[in-house]
Amino acid sequence: MTTRPRRIGLFGGTFDPPHNAHVALASLALAELALDELRWIPTGQPWQKARRITPAAQREAMVRLAIVGEPRFMIERCEIKRSGPSFTLDTVRELRATRPGAEWFLIIGQDQYANLHTWRDWRELLALVTLAVANRPGVAAQPHPDVQAAAQHVVPLPMLDIASTDIRERVAAGQDISALVPAGVARYIEANHLYR
Repeated sequence: MTTRPRRIGLFGGTFDPPHNAHVALASLALAELALDELRWIPTGQPWQKARRITPAAQREAMVRLAIVGEPRFMIERCEIKRSGPSFTLDTVRELRATRPGAEWFLIIGQDQYANLHTWRDWRELLALVTLAVANRPGVAAQPHPDVQAAAQHVVPLPMLDIASTDIRERVAAGQDISALVPAGVARYIEANHLYR
């Protein structure tokens, strides 16, 4: 009897903070892609972010609160532990070495898909993973022609229209965010005076 390869989803991001759309997308990916596990990967030093980000330990703590209750969700700390900028290809290479024979799915947003051609060694990355692209409501994904021409398998995933930027702005303005983030994340933000 042959067993099918383990199907592992990779869901990276700054998660500053993680919100309900992240959780909904990750849950949908579990079902749509028939994943055995989905690894949330908080970015260490995001090389494409100009703004100052919340310390990795606090972002990791918020992700832990956001994913509680789903045993197939787990945190992957490799980018937080790695010094220097976080490159997705380095992460995929590192994780593939630990689970040879697994099938890897990279879950990205439409904005990341549109900029994939700017990622380090993106052609090699596409050879190692299956892309699962989350489309924003009412907007078609527009990848760069070079990305579109490369061999790939794209799984469309719908995405709720919530952005971490909006949440940070709401907190700074003293507005309620309870409908936008998991309850544990809202409590953590309040207790740690984040985004003030």
